[in-house]
Amino acid sequence: MHEARLPWTKLASKTYEAMAAVSGTLGASTLGMPLVELVQTRVSQINGCAFCVDMHARDLRKHGEIWQRINSLSTWREVGFYSERERAALGWAETLTRLADVHGDHDTAFAALQGVFNEQEIVDLTWAVASINTWNRMAVGMRQSPSDKPLE
Repeated sequence: MHEARLPWTKLASKTYEAMAAVSGTLGASTLGMPLVELVQTRVSQINGCAFCVDMHARDLRKHGEIWQRINSLSTWREVGFYSERERAALGWAETLTRLADVHGDHDTAFAALQGVFNEQEIVDLTWAVASINTWNRMAVGMRQSPSDKPLE
């Protein structure tokens, strides 16, 4: 484990609180927290954020998620463990997280959303992806370490 670089949540407490408020609105959306947590875990895997992968895996377990689905998130395209709605959300999350890799090819991922999400949910999902990408950059940049407690 590395030592944190700066006490970033204290040095920018108002910004931290504003980001937490944005993230808090996701709990009130019709997406459902298990789906939001799946998306946040997958984005955190892509971004290599150990703190966020650990935190969201813990949250998934609290929501009753099984280990097989958590462990298979990085291979979600290869397995049949995820619903059409979850697959569309994960595809959108990956597209928005890997912007530099998919220039101009966002239409396919967006079209997959339209069959299983309403407009409000698509916007809420996009905010979920945007916010976790921000959290990942802060946690990685400031060397936020994951919990050392065993994950059940």
